[in-house]
Parts: sequence; C-alpha cells; structure tokens
Amino acid sequence: MGLYSFYRISKPSGTKVPEKDVRSVYRRLRRNTFWGATIAYSLYYVCRLSLSVVKQPLIDSELLTAGQLGIIGSALLFVYAVGKFMNGFIADYCNIRRFMATGLAVSAVINLVMGVLGFLHGDMGVASIAVFISFAILWGINGWAQSMGSPPGIINLSRWFPLNKRGTYYGIFSASPYLGEFLSFIVIGAIVGTFGWQSGFVFSSMAGVAGTLIILFFVSDTPESKGLPSVQTLSSEDMKKEDMMKTADVQKIVLRHPGIWIISASSAFVYITKYAVAGWGVLFLQKEKLFSIESASQIIAFSAIFGVLGTVLAGWLSDTVFKSDRIKPAILSGLLSFVSLALFLFSGGGYVLNIVYVSVFSLAIGVLYCIVAGLMAVDIVPRKATGAALGIVGISSYMAAGIQDIASGYLIEGNMQQAADVADAVYNFTPAAVFWLSAALISFLLPVLNWKKMMKQSN
Repeated sequence: MGLYSFYRISKPSGTKVPEKDVRSVYRRLRRNTFWGATIAYSLYYVCRLSLSVVKQPLIDSELLTAGQLGIIGSALLFVYAVGKFMNGFIADYCNIRRFMATGLAVSAVINLVMGVLGFLHGDMGVASIAVFISFAILWGINGWAQSMGSPPGIINLSRWFPLNKRGTYYGIFSASPYLGEFLSFIVIGAIVGTFGWQSGFVFSSMAGVAGTLIILFFVSDTPESKGLPSVQTLSSEDMKKEDMMKTADVQKIVLRHPGIWIISASSAFVYITKYAVAGWGVLFLQKEKLFSIESASQIIAFSAIFGVLGTVLAGWLSDTVFKSDRIKPAILSGLLSFVSLALFLFSGGGYVLNIVYVSVFSLAIGVLYCIVAGLMAVDIVPRKATGAALGIVGISSYMAAGIQDIASGYLIEGNMQQAADVADAVYNFTPAAVFWLSAALISFLLPVLNWKKMMKQSN
C-alpha cells in the first residue's frame, strides 16, 4: 500500500448499517470521533508548549539566550504556518484518523530526542551551539508534525456534524489547546522544577504517545466509511451546489474570497497576543514580577482553564444567545482581552491578582480566538473547503506568531541590563508589552469593521 492509498479519504463501506441501528451507531461513532480528536489535540499542545515551560532554566544555565529561544520558537511557528496551509488543503482529501495520528506520533519522537539531547549536554558536555542548532532544526520539524493536528480535527466537525450544531461543537473543540496549556504549565512545570528541564520534554513525549493511541482507537474517518449515510442525509440538510462540485474547484473559490484574507489578518493579531502570553508569560512573571518557576507556571496554567471556558462559551453564545451573530461577542471579548492584558502587563499585584488578570484575558481571548480564527472563516466557506479555509487562516496566524516570537525575544534581550551572573540580569519588558497590547487592539477591530462586507460577498 502506497502513501497515497494509506492516507486518502476512506471509501464508503460495502457493508451498510441496518436502518434500525443507523441513529444509534451514528451518535456513538460521532461522539467517539469528536472526543477522541478533542482530547488528542490537547495532547498535541503538550508536545508544542514544552519549550515555553523550560525557557527560564535554559537561560539561567547559560545554555541558550532569550534571542536564541525566540529563534527556536519561531522555527516551529514558521514551519507550522506553511504546514497548516498545505495540510489544510491536503486534509480535505485525507483519512483524518491516520493523518492526525501520524503528526502526533512524530511530535512525540521529537520531544523525546530533545530531552535526550539535554541529558547528553549535561553528561557528555555537548557544546551549547550544537544544542541550539539541533533544537532549532528539531523544533522546526515539530512544527510540521504539529500542523497535522488542527485540520483533521476541524474536518471531523464537517464530516460528522450538521451545520446547526457546528458552532457549539467547534467551541468545545477549540478549548482543547487550553486544556493542553493547562497540562503543560501545571504538570510539566512541576516536573521541570523537580527533575530538571530535560524531563519536561520526556514527559511531553509520553503525552504524545498517549494521544496517538487515543486517535487510533476512537477516531473514525467518515460516516460513509462505517456503513452510514452522509451527514447531510442524516441531518436532512439541503445539498448546496458547492457540495456537488469537485473539492479542488471549491478550494479555488475560497482562495479568491477576500473575506478569508481579512479574517486571516485579524487572526494573525489574535495569535500574536495569544502566543506572547503563552510563550513568554512564565518568563515575564519570573523576571518582571519575581515569581518562582512553579508559581509562574501555575498562574499561566490557571489562565488555560478560563481559555477552555471562553472557547466553549463562544460557540454556544454565538449560536444560541446571539443567534449566530459573530460581531457582538467579538466586540465584547476584544475589549475585555485588551483591558485585562494591559492590567497584567502594567500593574503589580500578587499571586491571586495576577491569576485574575491572565484568567480574564484568557477567557476573553478564547472567545475571540474561536469567533475570529474559526467560526467566521467557516461561516463564509462551503463545507468541502473547511480545511482549505483554515489553512489560509492558519498560515497568516502562525507566521505572525513566529514573527512575534523572534521580535519578543530580541525586544526582551535588547532591553536587558546585563549582570556578572546572567540569573541576576535586570529585564525591561515594556517594549515587548506595548507590542503585545497593540496587537490585541487590532485583532478585534479588523473583523468588526469588515464583517458585513464579507458576508455580502459570500451570498
């Protein structure tokens, strides 16, 4: 069996489910597929955020600088951006179970190798420059593996859920990154504090293996491959003309849609802000507010819990409370994220107050992330091109996140007062903070000012 045959979308099963069992089998397989993909995608994030937790030990040990860590982090994000664009288009044609499992398995291996390299550096004196180059290459490869997670995860919604339920379930699925962040910052933070930064990568690898097994045992490709009718038939949806077109032709329509590119630009600024806090928040709390690594990790982890709540609420609020109106929740969440981020960055406060700041920010950015980077894009494109739409949004989002990682790293390093012991250096986060806050403002103004125009172009 060649690669094409192995990964292509499953053919309809020759064996059909008896009519009396169709509904019960459909609900069971849909439930297993959705929760399997959602939990597994949260474990994708554990394999992605391991580097964020170990930045301070790496800097203080003088193994890597903040600038080098920015380059390593951006390697993942730049490759991820290209990968998400390409894999978004590819995944529309693929068996989502096999595709998603492959990416997480590779990511788990990358984390294990990085942990082993860390131990070799300590035991065998591997040069710091060799560690830097190796980490940059490996983290870039991890970026491609990570880009194989989101497209099949979102496509499972299009293949298994009717349109009137997609917003709610998209909100739940979009909470999975925050669950991954919580696990990363709480569990990996504790492991790193106890056993050293190398063990953080090893634990992340174990989480990736667990997620791969969940995908293989619970996720199904399409209803038709299990002997069921299509989701349109099951939900009595009317077939649109785009549903009858070839996938490639529908994807071309999406590429020419100006609304997708406006959403992409807005999502880019959402990701600058979101990844600034996720990627540099622990270091900011340690150096600017003098928290320990355990306390700093816990504060950022608490924010992840509220991010889960925000993304779950986003779909439900938009579908139920605001009757599929995407603008009102975008305005409310955008303003709230801007104010709470400003308080986090420019006011003091102890452990509890900083938890409040980042939790409110994470709640609000979770809503905005779900509305802008997901539902708005999905609303204006045909079902067959869901992966393509998210691929376009993804490449701009993660390119921006990668630029943020480099810019933030050098803004932090360039405004640091050196000391004889690097652990005693004085940090000035103000330039980076202004950069992050500006992105938060632009992120919700772009879609709010252009949404009516975009919807007219879709009709």
